Amino acid sequence: MIRRFARPYARAIMDITGTPQKAAELRNELQRFADALRGASDLRLLYANPGIDLPVKISITEQIAKKLGLSDLAVKVLDVLIRNHRINDIDGILDALTAYVNKELDIAVADVATAHKLSEPEIAQLRTTLEKQAGRRVEMHLTVDPTLLGGFVARIESRIFDASVVGKIEKFRQSLA
Repeated sequence: MIRRFARPYARAIMDITGTPQKAAELRNELQRFADALRGASDLRLLYANPGIDLPVKISITEQIAKKLGLSDLAVKVLDVLIRNHRINDIDGILDALTAYVNKELDIAVADVATAHKLSEPEIAQLRTTLEKQAGRRVEMHLTVDPTLLGGFVARIESRIFDASVVGKIEKFRQSLA
């Protein structure tokens, strides 16, 4: 679920980048910062602490951004988020930005659970299959769920594709009832 506060920030990023492709590139840069922030609880506490001066927070952010190789535009976005006390909400903003970018580029997001880790050729084949079903490009988020025994379960928006062994057993069980 995308939080209401995140949409204006995501829309602004779409507007300043000019194209969905550039917005996707900026999203990838900001995601690197978000990953670093997620892995450092002390950094989250620093941003949440109103007793730490704004210039200190911005200076620390610029140092992190430099180490991550972020662009000037990414640093400016982070600066705005810090000034508006939304830096700890960056994940929600990136979710909203991803939704806007995917809509503009006509990309469907598929949450896919597989019984085992897939090889690159298996991932490519699965992507092709899901793209045929969805009728557009698919971005896959893969997870491993050994309880499926075999196959996969994919969710694209409200549609579910169950090609798992457990799903087939359940369908067979229902047909016998």
